[in-house]
Amino acid sequence: MELGNGMDSLETGTPRLDRGRQAAPQVFECLRERIISLVLVPGTVLSRAELMAEFGVSVTPIRDALLRLAEEGLVDIYPQHATVVSRIDLPAAAQAHYLRRSIELEVARDLALSGRKDYLLKVQATLAQQRATQEVGDFEAFVELDHAFHRQLYEAAGVPDLWTLVRRRSGHIDRLRRLHLPIAGKTEAILRDHAAIVAAIAAGDAAEAQARVREHLSGTLAKVDEIRARFPDHFRG
Repeated sequence: MELGNGMDSLETGTPRLDRGRQAAPQVFECLRERIISLVLVPGTVLSRAELMAEFGVSVTPIRDALLRLAEEGLVDIYPQHATVVSRIDLPAAAQAHYLRRSIELEVARDLALSGRKDYLLKVQATLAQQRATQEVGDFEAFVELDHAFHRQLYEAAGVPDLWTLVRRRSGHIDRLRRLHLPIAGKTEAILRDHAAIVAAIAAGDAAEAQARVREHLSGTLAKVDEIRARFPDHFRG
């Protein structure tokens, strides 16, 4: 699997906006995904005029979308000058990791102790789909199914809004993970971790489920120095 270089910042095809929805949230979602997926790499300058032409909208939804991206720390806005895709902030990534780990440890514990099995077939089907995408090297589909796996656990635990919260805070750690995924063996490790988490939950072993979640979520931050050495221009400081 290879990451695109993202240098041709807007060469991703003309997006189609749903005219039945407000434009700003759609522009935000599209740009956020490009930033998280590193189609738009850190340091890329975003031209409001180019974005207006690409999305076929006025300056207002573009401005609103960029402000939302700035709130998540994904762009830096320099008034009267430029808007630039932010570099990865490691302290912000560490805090997002702390938040997610804290929540998912409780999700795993609650599910293991619940005795419920009704959601397991859906989760296991997602794991099978994720393995299939890994085998054919479909990087983007692998990442989408990774998100789906974790979201389904939050939903099964009855806390879907917390997944939304985690996603809003995860821009920096998600980009760090995207840089880590192509490293040899990483996708295989993710699949093993997911299977181990589900097995522990299904067995009703709360302590083991929490241990597997802790191990799963620790991998990327443990490799920060290696990742930063490979992509020094992607990081702040």
